[in-house]
Amino acid sequence: MSDTILIIEDERLLGSELQLHYRKQGYEAIWAENCFDARRKLKSRSIDPLVVLSDLNLPDGNGLDLLEENPASLNGCEWVFLTGYGDVPDSVRALQLGAFDFLTKPCPQEQLDMTVHSAMRSAQAQRRLLAGANDASQRYTVDSFIGGSPVTEQTRQMLQQLSQVPYSALILTGATGTGKGLAARILHYNSTRAKEPLVELNCAALPKDLMESELFGHEAGSFTGAKGRHRGLIEQVDGGTLFLDEIGEMPLDLQAKLLKVLEDRKVRRLGGERELSVDIQIIAATNRNLQSEISAGNFRADLYHRLSVFELRLPALKERATDLRELIPTLLAEFNAKTGKKVSQLSPRVWNMLERYPWPGNVRELRNVLERCVMLSTSSLLPEQWLQLQAAPLPENAENSPTTPATLPTVPAGMPAPPDNGGDSGNICFPLDGSMGLDDMVGNIISQMLVMHDGNVTEVARVLNTTREKIRYRIEKFQLR
Repeated sequence: MSDTILIIEDERLLGSELQLHYRKQGYEAIWAENCFDARRKLKSRSIDPLVVLSDLNLPDGNGLDLLEENPASLNGCEWVFLTGYGDVPDSVRALQLGAFDFLTKPCPQEQLDMTVHSAMRSAQAQRRLLAGANDASQRYTVDSFIGGSPVTEQTRQMLQQLSQVPYSALILTGATGTGKGLAARILHYNSTRAKEPLVELNCAALPKDLMESELFGHEAGSFTGAKGRHRGLIEQVDGGTLFLDEIGEMPLDLQAKLLKVLEDRKVRRLGGERELSVDIQIIAATNRNLQSEISAGNFRADLYHRLSVFELRLPALKERATDLRELIPTLLAEFNAKTGKKVSQLSPRVWNMLERYPWPGNVRELRNVLERCVMLSTSSLLPEQWLQLQAAPLPENAENSPTTPATLPTVPAGMPAPPDNGGDSGNICFPLDGSMGLDDMVGNIISQMLVMHDGNVTEVARVLNTTREKIRYRIEKFQLR
């Protein structure tokens, strides 16, 4: 669909010429001769213009009144006014109401075209931002914090309540990978600031000098290499939310400057002479115990008390292990969509492994494990061999994989040489005292499998779900006879 321009002009010759001119440029140009006609078109939603090009003085009213009556049209629509009288109060009022520009007739066509094209680009950019905010609001609903366990339900209720109140700051705590970033997005995109920017900064990812410039901005020449003015993140996020991840990593002197911004609601760029008023909401996140950091002198107590208007702790995955039954299918669907795979089945053994594993990396680790398995899958069954869970505990009666008669524990690198298994138990075991490396482990597995199958390389390859060439290669590598 072509971009739409609404032309409001009572001079019939000029109106028809402008309509024809912009139609030739590929726009859908619609002409209204007076306020009544324009008002009817705008209120009926029969058109959705990117630009309104309006005369100021119309037979039945003033173009500025139309703009004032339709403030919602400022979301993704720019107004450009034309007038035969250079009236300063009208131009000031137009800009105060949010008009893009105010031009005096007669206006050269080249200048008018340049203004209209600039207004068109501005409106398109606004609509892209609005579309992104709407998509994010639909994606980051409170229900996107998935799970049916009591602790998860309680967390969802708190996120719902907090997103509806105008707090100035809060702290999200919890172990790494528990979803603090997701919680911050839920809080922002379900609040009254949802259409304003959400800016995220990881305080552990930037050196001190760069972090100061990124947060507070700088003026040209304020330090070596500062060739131009830079608006800091605090200034850029005015009206929205600033998410400071790993707040415990912020240097003490920057903590003092951040505290001043929170107290005064003003920020001064590095090298700047004046303070700028800002309206921001801060969400801080940390996996550290800030009370302990305060006692150790690594975090300011006054900043902690200013940030902790509310403190929400996100539960570890092991505290809500029953949520795996909802989390895993959801994540598999996400990774299937990304990779074009159709992994949807998990064997009882795999479910047992996933549910008994302690998940020290929480949901982030779960995502990584499932993403790897989906990428390397060759069927609809989640491949057990790519789980690679470090020291995952397995029940003694766990059901074996259909293609793996021997129960092979998933173990980390650096495991010890196993004791004599006798070759008759159907199990291959490894001691956990650190006396065996990964290569020795692999060699031991193949050696015992060769014993169990009377040296039949083809049968060993079949049982281990690999090729004869790979088995022969390892026989030579480990000098097995």
